[in-house]
Amino acid sequence: MQEEVTDRARRPRADAQRNRDRILDAAEQYFSEYGVTGSLDAIAKRAGVGAGTLYRHFPNRECLLAALLAARDDALVARRDHLRSGSMSAADALGGWLEAITAWAGAFDGLPEPLRAATATSSSPLAVTCQGFITTTESFLRAAQDEGSARRDVRARDLFLAALANSWVRGAAMADDASAAALTELTRTGWATVRPVRADDDQ
Repeated sequence: MQEEVTDRARRPRADAQRNRDRILDAAEQYFSEYGVTGSLDAIAKRAGVGAGTLYRHFPNRECLLAALLAARDDALVARRDHLRSGSMSAADALGGWLEAITAWAGAFDGLPEPLRAATATSSSPLAVTCQGFITTTESFLRAAQDEGSARRDVRARDLFLAALANSWVRGAAMADDASAAALTELTRTGWATVRPVRADDDQ
Protein backbone atom coordinates (compact mmCIF):
# COMPACT_ATOMS: atom_id res chain seq x y z
CA MET A 1 0.00 0.00 0.00
CA GLN A 2 2.76 2.44 0.91
CA GLU A 3 4.46 1.74 -2.44
CA GLU A 4 1.23 2.55 -4.32
CA VAL A 5 0.88 5.84 -2.44
CA THR A 6 4.49 6.72 -3.24
CA ASP A 7 3.97 5.92 -6.93
CA ARG A 8 0.91 8.14 -7.06
CA ALA A 9 2.84 10.97 -5.37
CA ARG A 10 5.70 10.68 -7.84
CA ARG A 11 3.59 10.44 -10.99
CA PRO A 12 2.49 14.12 -11.12
CA ARG A 13 6.10 15.26 -10.73
CA ALA A 14 7.19 12.97 -13.57
CA ASP A 15 4.34 14.26 -15.75
CA ALA A 16 5.26 17.82 -14.92
CA GLN A 17 8.88 17.22 -15.91
CA ARG A 18 7.79 15.66 -19.20
CA ASN A 19 5.56 18.64 -19.92
CA ARG A 20 8.39 21.01 -19.11
CA ASP A 21 10.75 19.16 -21.43
CA ARG A 22 8.16 19.14 -24.22
CA ILE A 23 7.63 22.88 -23.82
CA LEU A 24 11.36 23.55 -23.99
CA ASP A 25 11.76 21.39 -27.09
CA ALA A 26 8.84 23.12 -28.79
CA ALA A 27 10.12 26.57 -27.79
CA GLU A 28 13.58 25.78 -29.15
CA GLN A 29 12.07 24.86 -32.50
CA TYR A 30 9.54 27.68 -32.57
CA PHE A 31 11.94 30.47 -31.61
CA SER A 32 14.44 29.14 -34.16
CA GLU A 33 11.77 29.49 -36.84
CA TYR A 34 9.99 32.68 -35.76
CA GLY A 35 12.29 34.49 -33.34
CA VAL A 36 11.82 35.27 -29.67
CA THR A 37 8.69 37.35 -30.22
CA GLY A 38 6.81 34.25 -31.41
CA SER A 39 3.51 33.33 -29.77
CA LEU A 40 3.76 31.48 -26.47
CA ASP A 41 0.31 30.03 -27.04
CA ALA A 42 1.57 28.60 -30.33
CA ILE A 43 4.48 27.03 -28.45
CA ALA A 44 2.06 25.42 -25.99
CA LYS A 45 0.01 24.04 -28.87
CA ARG A 46 3.11 22.64 -30.57
CA ALA A 47 4.15 21.04 -27.26
CA GLY A 48 0.73 19.44 -26.92
CA VAL A 49 -0.10 21.17 -23.64
CA GLY A 50 -2.52 23.86 -22.59
CA ALA A 51 -1.44 27.49 -22.29
CA GLY A 52 -2.02 27.28 -18.55
CA THR A 53 0.49 24.45 -18.29
CA LEU A 54 3.10 26.48 -20.13
CA TYR A 55 2.58 29.50 -17.88
CA ARG A 56 2.78 27.38 -14.74
CA HIS A 57 6.26 26.30 -15.78
CA PHE A 58 7.31 29.60 -17.39
CA PRO A 59 5.28 32.60 -16.15
CA ASN A 60 6.63 34.86 -18.89
CA ARG A 61 8.73 34.91 -22.04
CA GLU A 62 11.90 35.82 -20.15
CA CYS A 63 11.59 32.74 -17.91
CA LEU A 64 11.29 30.54 -20.99
CA LEU A 65 14.29 32.19 -22.67
CA ALA A 66 16.37 31.87 -19.51
CA ALA A 67 15.67 28.14 -19.38
CA LEU A 68 16.56 27.68 -23.05
CA LEU A 69 19.82 29.60 -22.62
CA ALA A 70 20.73 27.61 -19.50
CA ALA A 71 20.80 24.52 -21.70
CA ARG A 72 23.71 26.12 -23.58
CA ASP A 73 25.79 26.71 -20.45
CA ASP A 74 28.02 23.66 -20.86
CA ALA A 75 29.30 24.77 -24.26
CA LEU A 76 30.03 28.27 -22.99
CA VAL A 77 31.78 27.03 -19.86
CA ALA A 78 33.96 24.83 -22.06
CA ARG A 79 34.75 27.79 -24.30
CA ARG A 80 35.56 29.99 -21.30
CA ASP A 81 37.87 27.40 -19.79
CA HIS A 82 39.61 26.81 -23.13
CA LEU A 83 40.29 30.52 -23.52
CA ARG A 84 41.65 30.76 -19.99
CA SER A 85 43.92 27.75 -20.29
CA GLY A 86 45.33 28.49 -23.72
CA SER A 87 48.66 30.07 -24.59
CA MET A 88 47.07 33.05 -26.33
CA SER A 89 47.44 36.61 -25.13
CA ALA A 90 44.92 38.07 -22.71
CA ALA A 91 43.70 40.38 -25.49
CA ASP A 92 43.03 37.44 -27.80
CA ALA A 93 41.29 35.58 -24.96
CA LEU A 94 39.05 38.59 -24.36
CA GLY A 95 38.34 38.84 -28.07
CA GLY A 96 37.50 35.13 -28.18
CA TRP A 97 35.14 35.46 -25.23
CA LEU A 98 33.34 38.42 -26.81
CA GLU A 99 32.96 36.40 -30.00
CA ALA A 100 31.46 33.56 -27.94
CA ILE A 101 28.91 35.98 -26.45
CA THR A 102 28.08 37.32 -29.90
CA ALA A 103 27.40 33.81 -31.20
CA TRP A 104 25.44 32.86 -28.05
CA ALA A 105 23.19 35.92 -28.36
CA GLY A 106 22.43 34.96 -31.94
CA ALA A 107 20.80 31.66 -30.96
CA PHE A 108 17.39 33.08 -31.89
CA ASP A 109 16.35 36.02 -34.00
CA GLY A 110 15.65 39.01 -31.76
CA LEU A 111 17.35 37.56 -28.67
CA PRO A 112 19.82 40.45 -28.17
CA GLU A 113 16.98 42.88 -27.32
CA PRO A 114 15.55 41.08 -24.24
CA LEU A 115 19.12 40.45 -23.10
CA ARG A 116 19.92 44.15 -23.43
CA ALA A 117 16.76 45.06 -21.53
CA ALA A 118 17.68 42.61 -18.77
CA THR A 119 20.93 44.47 -18.07
CA ALA A 120 18.90 47.45 -16.87
CA THR A 121 16.76 45.59 -14.32
CA SER A 122 17.10 43.03 -11.58
CA SER A 123 13.55 41.69 -11.94
CA SER A 124 13.96 39.86 -15.25
CA PRO A 125 14.89 36.16 -15.07
CA LEU A 126 17.45 37.00 -17.73
CA ALA A 127 19.18 39.52 -15.44
CA VAL A 128 21.05 36.79 -13.56
CA THR A 129 22.13 35.26 -16.87
CA CYS A 130 23.42 38.58 -18.16
CA GLN A 131 25.20 39.43 -14.91
CA GLY A 132 27.04 36.12 -15.04
CA PHE A 133 28.29 36.96 -18.51
CA ILE A 134 29.32 40.44 -17.45
CA THR A 135 31.24 39.04 -14.48
CA THR A 136 33.10 36.61 -16.74
CA THR A 137 33.78 39.40 -19.22
CA GLU A 138 35.21 41.44 -16.35
CA SER A 139 37.75 38.71 -15.56
CA PHE A 140 38.91 38.56 -19.18
CA LEU A 141 39.01 42.35 -19.39
CA ARG A 142 41.09 42.76 -16.22
CA ALA A 143 43.62 40.24 -17.51
CA ALA A 144 43.93 42.20 -20.75
CA GLN A 145 44.22 45.48 -18.85
CA ASP A 146 46.94 44.03 -16.63
CA GLU A 147 48.70 42.87 -19.78
CA GLY A 148 48.46 46.39 -21.14
CA SER A 149 46.45 45.34 -24.17
CA ALA A 150 43.07 46.79 -23.14
CA ARG A 151 42.20 50.34 -22.24
CA ARG A 152 41.71 51.07 -18.54
CA ASP A 153 38.55 53.11 -19.12
CA VAL A 154 36.65 50.24 -20.74
CA ARG A 155 33.93 48.53 -18.68
CA ALA A 156 32.86 44.90 -18.89
CA ARG A 157 29.19 45.86 -19.12
CA ASP A 158 29.92 48.01 -22.17
CA LEU A 159 31.74 45.13 -23.85
CA PHE A 160 28.84 42.80 -23.15
CA LEU A 161 26.42 45.29 -24.70
CA ALA A 162 28.75 45.70 -27.68
CA ALA A 163 28.70 41.93 -28.21
CA LEU A 164 24.89 41.99 -28.13
CA ALA A 165 24.88 44.83 -30.65
CA ASN A 166 27.21 42.90 -32.93
CA SER A 167 24.95 39.87 -32.69
CA TRP A 168 21.89 41.94 -33.55
CA VAL A 169 23.57 43.55 -36.55
CA ARG A 170 24.74 40.19 -37.87
CA GLY A 171 21.25 38.80 -37.66
CA ALA A 172 19.47 41.86 -39.02
CA ALA A 173 21.90 42.44 -41.88
CA MET A 174 22.47 38.75 -42.66
CA ALA A 175 26.17 39.65 -42.72
CA ASP A 176 28.57 37.37 -44.55
CA ASP A 177 31.71 36.03 -42.90
CA ALA A 178 33.85 38.93 -44.12
CA SER A 179 31.42 41.54 -42.80
CA ALA A 180 31.14 39.75 -39.46
CA ALA A 181 34.92 39.66 -39.12
CA ALA A 182 35.18 43.35 -40.00
CA LEU A 183 32.56 44.25 -37.40
CA THR A 184 34.37 42.24 -34.75
CA GLU A 185 37.66 43.95 -35.57
CA LEU A 186 36.02 47.37 -35.52
CA THR A 187 34.70 46.67 -32.02
CA ARG A 188 38.13 45.51 -30.92
CA THR A 189 39.69 48.82 -31.91
CA GLY A 190 37.38 50.41 -29.35
CA TRP A 191 38.75 48.51 -26.37
CA ALA A 192 42.29 47.52 -27.37
CA THR A 193 45.35 49.64 -26.83
CA VAL A 194 47.62 50.32 -29.78
CA ARG A 195 50.22 47.95 -28.38
CA PRO A 196 50.85 46.14 -25.08
CA VAL A 197 52.50 48.20 -22.37
CA ARG A 198 55.56 46.41 -20.98
CA ALA A 199 57.23 47.04 -17.65
CA ASP A 200 60.45 48.21 -19.30
CA ASP A 201 58.63 50.85 -21.37
CA ASP A 202 58.68 53.25 -18.45
CA GLN A 203 62.41 52.89 -17.88
